[in-house]
Amino acid sequence: MSKPQVLILTHAPWERPGRILDALETCGLEYTITSILKKPKADLPDFKDLAGLVLMGGPMGALDYDEYPGLKTESKLAKAAIVAGKPVLGVCLGHQIMATALGGKLRPGKAPEIGFGTVQRLENSHEFLPMWGKKATVLHWHNDCVTLPAGATPLAKSDLTKVQAFRFGSALGMQFHLEVTPALFDAWLSEKEMVKDLKKSDVARLREEYPEKDALIKPFASAVFEGFAARCSTHAKAMEEAKPKEKKIVIS
Repeated sequence: MSKPQVLILTHAPWERPGRILDALETCGLEYTITSILKKPKADLPDFKDLAGLVLMGGPMGALDYDEYPGLKTESKLAKAAIVAGKPVLGVCLGHQIMATALGGKLRPGKAPEIGFGTVQRLENSHEFLPMWGKKATVLHWHNDCVTLPAGATPLAKSDLTKVQAFRFGSALGMQFHLEVTPALFDAWLSEKEMVKDLKKSDVARLREEYPEKDALIKPFASAVFEGFAARCSTHAKAMEEAKPKEKKIVIS
């Protein structure tokens, strides 16, 4: 058995883990970042070595299996990790992959939800998503949405999206983005795929709003990702402790 690590699966070059890495590195956790969209049988860390799983965002649909066969592998991997009690974090597309893997339905949203907005805390919110007030500022960037899987706990909603976050066992799904650093946000606004539905004035406004909005997002992001990293660290320690102990040979 190799050293426990967190597996991060990406779906687009600009959809990077950002602040998630800061939290993992603070906890001293090892991680692997890769994409299996086109190569579902790619070499991945052994499942038994996973201390956690992160599914990032991307422009495709969560069920676009014909074009991206790796999505089906991700769905199976997410469900297996949750069943095994491993910490799982799904962001935007990752949230949708996780939800559909657990039986939720994928649907077009009422309208595209792009830009800075708020999510509303639900009464049954959990420590996985610590919100200090009734609402929190987040970054939205999606069209599709999901229904709540049976047995999941809804954590947050918005006016356009009923399931903005949910918890299922060891897993947290978030439709919104907390991971976006200043450098990452600049990359998003420079990426044609990300801004194809926006006017130049929309892009300029988002760029202008970012510093003020991010000052509100950053402490929320830190709490969420530090909590996830702590769960991964706890799981990694349990995995290490469960390793078979080497027998000492005493020569008399």
